[in-house]
Amino acid sequence: MPVEVPPALAASLAEFLGAEGRAWAARLPDLARELLDRWDLRPDGPAAHGMVGLVLPVLRADGAPAALKLQPVDAETAGEPLALRAWGGRGAVRLLDHEPATGSLLLERLDPGCSLLDLPDDLAALHVIAELLRELTEHQAPPGLRTLADGAARLLDRTPAAVAALADPAERRLLADCAAALREVRAEPGDRLLHWDLHYGNVLAPLPGSGPAPWLAIDPKPLAGHPGFELLPALRNRWSDVVGTGAPARALRRRFDLLTETLELDRGEAAAWTLARVLQNAVWAAEEGEARLDPAQRAVAELLLGR
Repeated sequence: MPVEVPPALAASLAEFLGAEGRAWAARLPDLARELLDRWDLRPDGPAAHGMVGLVLPVLRADGAPAALKLQPVDAETAGEPLALRAWGGRGAVRLLDHEPATGSLLLERLDPGCSLLDLPDDLAALHVIAELLRELTEHQAPPGLRTLADGAARLLDRTPAAVAALADPAERRLLADCAAALREVRAEPGDRLLHWDLHYGNVLAPLPGSGPAPWLAIDPKPLAGHPGFELLPALRNRWSDVVGTGAPARALRRRFDLLTETLELDRGEAAAWTLARVLQNAVWAAEEGEARLDPAQRAVAELLLGR
């Protein structure tokens, strides 16, 4: 069965990676066919895709379901097999095979139609995220991963231009204070294995009928660092649930309290590293031409800075 590149994936690859992305998309059908043959896999349903990667549901030679993940190798994706091996299927999807030359991964198959976005109770979803973060960050990061120490230094170098790009003086002061919080903790960046992108859509249930297995994390962009740098996605995602309480500051505080208590983090350090994550996102947005802070992230920063 030929593998076709979804037009939306091809467009996304071209947008984010330019000529390199277009070349990778052109190569993708041949790569998929090679790996299907090499690992003795059979396609088993429609493909899914993210911004730069394609996931094919497949059956192994023994009939067991799996997922073939094809993605370009870059600074964010290169560490994925290292992290998945370290976790060994505890808290994260299990890695079954890996081809280093292309970055292709053969993974256990989960249910792509059932993520924590589908759990009606947002507090129950938050408890799941918190427990997963606790389990995943118990591991020391293996050698070879990106480090928060290096990323923090580069981030602070790029901050002045991002601050200047903001239109609102209050937001400029807020972002400068986020940078100040990062400077206070950057000397102890931590050595835990971080997922870096653990939001509600990146936690999937097992396949139907496969037993009462726990929720599992997917799609890590791993790095070595402090667990406090992991909290922002769980704080700002499912934002409509926060707003819907009618008291967003109190709802955010509840989320922050639950996360820090479950992970047994020092609240001051966790707040500083969360502010550093707000700073990272704001710098990226400013470099793409944004002149305002994301409202959810501004609310997080204001809460943690006592505004």
